[in-house]
Amino acid sequence: MELRMNPREANPDAYQMMQKLEGYIKSSGLDRILYELIKIRTSQINGCAFCLDMHTSVIRKMGESEQRVYLVSVWRDTPYFTDKERVVLELTEAVTQIANNGVSQSLYEKVNEHFTDEEYVTLIMAINTINCWNRIMISTGMFPGCNQ
Repeated sequence: MELRMNPREANPDAYQMMQKLEGYIKSSGLDRILYELIKIRTSQINGCAFCLDMHTSVIRKMGESEQRVYLVSVWRDTPYFTDKERVVLELTEAVTQIANNGVSQSLYEKVNEHFTDEEYVTLIMAINTINCWNRIMISTGMFPGCNQ
């Protein structure tokens, strides 16, 4: 594995724009644990080792149990996630893999049982933000332990 470039150094203006989007999500009121679950599940789907390493570490520092962290990828098969977390994880999978099936009306309705339309858009933005980070990190060769 070889680092191609550090995206922060290669194009600081572009990197700063991503940081602004990240800042918006963090200031939106979205629950921090939900946001980290989104980041973990998206990074698992996209195969981004750099982001997966980072966000599993972050969520553990927030006090999340090892058991839940280990089981994010199989959330459907465990009793350890709330209904609200489950719908967020399902939406995360649908948006991340949007070309496969889109986001169904039934999923939209399930999300609306827990979130307002404004919060729904925030969730979509959060999912898209980590998808973008994954694509940046993978494309530039970032990996766990490399100096960012």
